[in-house]
Amino acid sequence: MSVEANSLYIRHFPDPVLRRRAEPVEQVDEGVRAVAERMIELMRAAPGIGLAAPQVGLPWRMFVVEVATDDEGADPGRDARADPPSATLGPEVYINPLLSGYSRDLVPMSEGCLSLPDIEGEVRRPSGVTIEATGLDGQRFTREGAGLLARVWQHEFDHLDGVLIIDKMTPADRRKNKSLVKQLEAQAS
Repeated sequence: MSVEANSLYIRHFPDPVLRRRAEPVEQVDEGVRAVAERMIELMRAAPGIGLAAPQVGLPWRMFVVEVATDDEGADPGRDARADPPSATLGPEVYINPLLSGYSRDLVPMSEGCLSLPDIEGEVRRPSGVTIEATGLDGQRFTREGAGLLARVWQHEFDHLDGVLIIDKMTPADRRKNKSLVKQLEAQAS
């Protein structure tokens, strides 16, 4: 799929691409690398700590993440967007990722999303997970993550399946954000 990377921008709910299951990236080539670079620019400018290809309008199974190394086991109450990372892991690019080895615990934490501006809510996720993905070099790799890093992987992976935080937040937070969701839907009409 040929894409002009510079034309990409962050899509907002209710853009239909955010609800579609993304397709595997067939080959890591210069086009995919250019898209990854643009996604990193958009993520940083937002500012955010993760961005999935569907959020920029591409139905690809790919996301980018930039989390501070000291945030791998970070205090879930810390707002990583308000307190930018000092030493980062990347940014890192994950192509055709698979998640496994979820920890058994479910940790609540308030999450936001670049595709759902001003909307935040509590989401319960396992505190640890293993990821297998392809990097920009075309090689598969496996990593284990905990804390904020594991949460970001799970959040971005959800985007690849058309799942948003509004689908996973507590019922109370869904109610609290109902009018903001309706405003986004009205703006798109």
